[in-house]
Amino acid sequence: MKQWVVLSGKGGTGKTTVVAALAHLAAQERRLVLADADVDAANLELLLLPRTVETHDFFGAKVAAIDPDLCVACGACQEVCRFGALLAHNGTYRVDRTACEGCAACYYECPARAITMVQQPTGCWSHSETSLGPLFHARLFAGRENSGQLVTQVKQSARLLAARSGADLLLVDGPPGIGCPAIAAMAGADLALLVIEPSVSGLHDLERILATARHFQVPAAACLNKADVSTAQRAEVEAFCLAEGVPLVGAIPFDTVVTEALVHRQPVTAYRAGPVTSALQALWLELRTSLHNKGAQNS
Repeated sequence: MKQWVVLSGKGGTGKTTVVAALAHLAAQERRLVLADADVDAANLELLLLPRTVETHDFFGAKVAAIDPDLCVACGACQEVCRFGALLAHNGTYRVDRTACEGCAACYYECPARAITMVQQPTGCWSHSETSLGPLFHARLFAGRENSGQLVTQVKQSARLLAARSGADLLLVDGPPGIGCPAIAAMAGADLALLVIEPSVSGLHDLERILATARHFQVPAAACLNKADVSTAQRAEVEAFCLAEGVPLVGAIPFDTVVTEALVHRQPVTAYRAGPVTSALQALWLELRTSLHNKGAQNS
């Protein structure tokens, strides 16, 4: 089983559009498992119309809780809290759980042992079925932390099912940026497909995410989205990829048909034939025949 993750240095580059299209093309000839690793704003499910099979709570870091019967209102907890999570009101104290970072300083400082550290759901993850294969996705609750851990939960669940079912490919729709969620998404991947745009910021984003992939020794390849919006910037991106030894495996033109497909909640390759679909088919063939068998260059 191969594991591919689609990433970019920022949001809005078209990762999910590319993932949905690759999934549609790959599912015609291979057994596929999908994972949406963007737990802050998962949207692969919007295109694939999944049927939920099971949903589980996700528990991240613990938060403080005060037993009012034991609290002596000494204020020691508030003094040591660096996050303003301990609030005084009418001689009593309570915990603002949205502000608590789970550091447990108040727990250790409380002389009355009135504070405990308790778990609370910080998100949920689901296993769903789609017409293209199983999909694992998640939602981090507003204001909650540990998105990297939730991404790991999603990927581990997807990987286990892929291994049990004998799937050929685990395709991961990665989160934007280069932080913990992106690092968790690319862990163990055989290929990081970097979706970029031909712009000044797009080249900078490529540099960042490529450096991250190389740091974690994940082979990388690049795909230009909206490739024809700037000839000059496209040339710069191509020159960078050539200089860095990064395979440029696809170039997708700008076309409003992509928006139409999104509105109709379909992968663009299933929605209508045309230049975009042809470019995505060429991308799939390149990945299948070249990178899937040989691996991408990483240095």
